[in-house]
Amino acid sequence: MAHDQELDLVISRLLRAPRSLVWKAWTDPVHLKQWWCPKPWTTDVLGFELVPGGRFHTLMRGPEGETSDNPGTFLEIVPQSRIVWTTALVANWRPAAQPWMPITAFITLEDEGAGTRYVATVLHKDKATRDSHEQMGFFDGWGTCIDQLDAYAGALR
Repeated sequence: MAHDQELDLVISRLLRAPRSLVWKAWTDPVHLKQWWCPKPWTTDVLGFELVPGGRFHTLMRGPEGETSDNPGTFLEIVPQSRIVWTTALVANWRPAAQPWMPITAFITLEDEGAGTRYVATVLHKDKATRDSHEQMGFFDGWGTCIDQLDAYAGALR
């Protein structure tokens, strides 16, 4: 995938967990809610249909009662390799009413040694939105979640 530095944010990490367990942790909502947002926040998975056009809806809750509601849809699923989702659309390809931050995210998984190369590429509609997402703490927040994913997936069997 071509990367546009003005519009995209990218995190590439080598995870210790094998790809099959990273995939399992990502694609089962029971597991996803364990690592999806930085603790002490929690995640409710309100919709999870792992097919193109299927619902992908998370609701994150903060310790002070804050919430972040994130309805979206899956765009592409390549088993064990790639998950693409967006907040610009909701299930069945319907345009989202007013996404607070319309993004499209590409998650790729590749074997690397005994672990998994995990790359998250997040596309934004314009530079202002990309910059806003970065300033909100994209690298710290998503990085923390990736650390949590690695630890959680590594404990799965």
